[in-house]
Amino acid sequence: MDLRKLKTLIELVESSGIAELEVSEGEERVRITRSMPSAHHGIASDVGARGAGSAVAAGGVAQPPLVAPVAEGHGVKAPMVGTFYRAASPGSASFVEVGDAVQAGDPLCIIEAMKLMNEIEADHSGIVKAILVENGQAVEYGQPLVIIG
Repeated sequence: MDLRKLKTLIELVESSGIAELEVSEGEERVRITRSMPSAHHGIASDVGARGAGSAVAAGGVAQPPLVAPVAEGHGVKAPMVGTFYRAASPGSASFVEVGDAVQAGDPLCIIEAMKLMNEIEADHSGIVKAILVENGQAVEYGQPLVIIG
């Protein structure tokens, strides 16, 4: 099961009221559980989540990696598939940092798609609460990028 499917399943659990979701695909099985709001979210998989940093304990059962709860606020989502960049060029300062005040229309990041650099602007004024994507990471359409509170 690829990482994009796992992310989609995690987002489904987070956005819905369900506490647990288990999916089987061939021999792979993934169970995503959501604990109390103040606790961390986890992923458990008996085959391990490739690239997700899970560690296999004695007995072959994967230990779930911890995922920090997402900050409350307005989510700015990716309008396209591409590569996320926090700055205009590798040596430049990031457009925004956590804690920065932004106005609607201020640049937040760039998404490169098919060699075109697309500047993503804030569609909401407020304070940047979280940046959910690492610089250089591939993003999917509709994936949350930045939380503005």
